[in-house]
Amino acid sequence: MNNDMGTVRHSLAHILAMAILKRDPNAILGTGPATEDGFFYDILFSEGKGISPEDFKSIIDDMRSIVKQKLPFVKKTLSGEEARERFANNPFKLEIITEAEARGEEITAFETGEFVDLCAGPHVANTGDIDLLSFSLKGLAGAYWRGDEKNPMLVRISGYAFASKAELVAHLAMLEEAKKRDHRKLGKELNLFTVSPLVGAGLPLLQPKGMIIRQKIEELLWKLHEDKGYSRVWTPHIAKEELYIASGHAAKFGDELFRVQGKDEKFIMKPMNCPHHMQIFADNRFSYRDMPVRYFEPATVYRDEKSGQLGGLTRVRAITQDDGHLFCRVSQIRDEVSTIVSVIREFYTIFGLMDGYWVSLSVRGEDKEKYLGSDKAWNAAEAALEEAAKKNGLNYRRVEGEAAFYGPKLDFMFKDAIGREWQLATIQCDFNLPERFDLSFTNEAGAAERPVVIHRAISGSIERFMGIMIEHYAGAFPFWLSPVQVDVLPIGEAHQSYGAEVTTFLKKAGIRAELHAENESLGKRIRNAKVGKIPYFIVIGDSEVANKTVTLESRADGKIGELSHDDLISRFSAENNPGT
Repeated sequence: MNNDMGTVRHSLAHILAMAILKRDPNAILGTGPATEDGFFYDILFSEGKGISPEDFKSIIDDMRSIVKQKLPFVKKTLSGEEARERFANNPFKLEIITEAEARGEEITAFETGEFVDLCAGPHVANTGDIDLLSFSLKGLAGAYWRGDEKNPMLVRISGYAFASKAELVAHLAMLEEAKKRDHRKLGKELNLFTVSPLVGAGLPLLQPKGMIIRQKIEELLWKLHEDKGYSRVWTPHIAKEELYIASGHAAKFGDELFRVQGKDEKFIMKPMNCPHHMQIFADNRFSYRDMPVRYFEPATVYRDEKSGQLGGLTRVRAITQDDGHLFCRVSQIRDEVSTIVSVIREFYTIFGLMDGYWVSLSVRGEDKEKYLGSDKAWNAAEAALEEAAKKNGLNYRRVEGEAAFYGPKLDFMFKDAIGREWQLATIQCDFNLPERFDLSFTNEAGAAERPVVIHRAISGSIERFMGIMIEHYAGAFPFWLSPVQVDVLPIGEAHQSYGAEVTTFLKKAGIRAELHAENESLGKRIRNAKVGKIPYFIVIGDSEVANKTVTLESRADGKIGELSHDDLISRFSAENNPGT
């Protein structure tokens, strides 16, 4: 009996379909797979039928009734003729059957009581293996059959499912917390970015406060690279179409490319930076003594994502990658990867994301013909990545068949403050682009040798990383990253001159301070500082003016007390470095 969560969730999709058919016996079923946190089923309801969220309670009751019956899931192997006869009134299943026959695949179905569904499985032994209180329904959405807008629109009914009621409750609580942390909501409240319908979906505009966060992230990324042999480069936002035809990106991205017609030539807004970096390498005469060559560029690329998939900062059309490309020998891969891993570890330690991380070591599958490059180079690259993972004590899993066609890779998965997992950093070996662009350097024998390219991104998309960090910190950024670090609050008019003096003093010391002397009560200005999630605020009254001191209060620790200017700067200077 296989009762992993994928199996349980898939079985619940069948049980959901059974409950729906009880309400609408003439509904036509699409497909119902398991998902990362539950299940769904796509259904075409009959004329005049349908459901709303108000029906969820009764549907869940029907699902629990089915679970209590302990109905077995019985696998049936069908001939093409039997399958067509059984699902004669379901065009979606007939389409799947026709495709399975064309591929010569076995056609199977699962019988649960009187319900039969075309399915490869697996399933739990019987419905009673599922915890009655471990699942719930999530929502309704429209979904085209097989995601193609030319096909009929079905109703997608989705649900959550976990191993126990406690896990389900914890997941639902996490989702409620995620709503509070939604970076689109906080971005508006904290005045970090703007989405303008005149500019376009997926093209967010950074407000001054949002730009400070972005600059601090970019500065940190370069600081972690500048002493490790990297050179900064810059490349334009467009290039001739021929560049991307040569690189293969024109075919890969297809209609996601933004095309620009010049007076005489066709251009493409770059979907990736790597073809540009290949041209920089190619315009030099490197020898083995120069290797590795390392380029760094935080550059924006453009992809015409579907408008329905865009949102805030985490799914955009203008994507800034903290891109790095290294050109090296196969024998140098392990050491170069170790250096990149050290940068990744330091970067994510600063943001408090190293707890619970894991790394996917993606290697070739059995069908070696799908991958570019020699067996010798692949074996060496895979071994180098795994050696680097071991050498650096990474929590990694070797995943067969998940390598890119151009080389193996390490993908880093991190959990945020509320336990959601994000794939962020990546290190990828590439045998493809050096071949396509005929790159070489001169080896010890005076002959041309092909380099390996290592693609690496530490934060991934900077926009997406910013969105994740807004949610990770719930807008309460650490001192070094906070757009406004200190609010200065004079109690009354008599204290405003000294308040301005303190604000100027802080700014000259490199602290992002703002003076708030508005004609409002001190209590309201303190509340505004707290709502704005400002790390510190300074209250100035008679005592502070007389003593030339400040009274400091902290977002985290409350009232700290009266400090001299020197003590204040000493405290702030210590906290103004990433990681403190």
